[in-house]
Amino acid sequence: MHPLRAYLHRFIPALTDADWQPLAEALRPRHLARGEHFVQVGEHRPELALVLSGNCRLYYSRPNGDERTTYFFFENHLLGDYPSCLTGQPSQLSIQALTDTELVVFDYAVLRQLCDERPVYERFARLVAEYHLLGTDARLVEQLLLSPEERYQALLSSGKTKILERIPQHLVANYLGVTPVSLSRIRARVARKPGKKP
Repeated sequence: MHPLRAYLHRFIPALTDADWQPLAEALRPRHLARGEHFVQVGEHRPELALVLSGNCRLYYSRPNGDERTTYFFFENHLLGDYPSCLTGQPSQLSIQALTDTELVVFDYAVLRQLCDERPVYERFARLVAEYHLLGTDARLVEQLLLSPEERYQALLSSGKTKILERIPQHLVANYLGVTPVSLSRIRARVARKPGKKP
């Protein structure tokens, strides 16, 4: 089964060959070299992509030049600038490959047309939107209500092991909203607590 079809199947098990075919025909491969961007602030890229291999980060740039990483994408993650796709406005975020990354890409307009023509895709779009809304809300709660150490412990217990295993420590620190030095201190404190893994 094609990786994108397998991803769709998680949300819409009733997807038929006839439903899949028009999307399959719109797919195209894309390679991102390490450091290359899928989209950058100010661009309008109304495309979505499934990560086949590699990993990427989503980040925002502050007026002072600081960057804040808010999400990481790994294999079988759907990525894109969804707000820009919906509004047609330039992107306010950037998505950058952290390693050589292979994607399968399709135009958002194709998905929108399929939503109009086939109810199964309308259901998919709704469920994906709900999934991302819950994830964004959880991230917001962490940033607003948890201390840095609590955010690190939440990451440890979240099952998001790929972030800890495959992302450079300075970007993990950026994701948690702390400096690399602070992250090292937090890791040391957590490691000293009984029953905790660093």
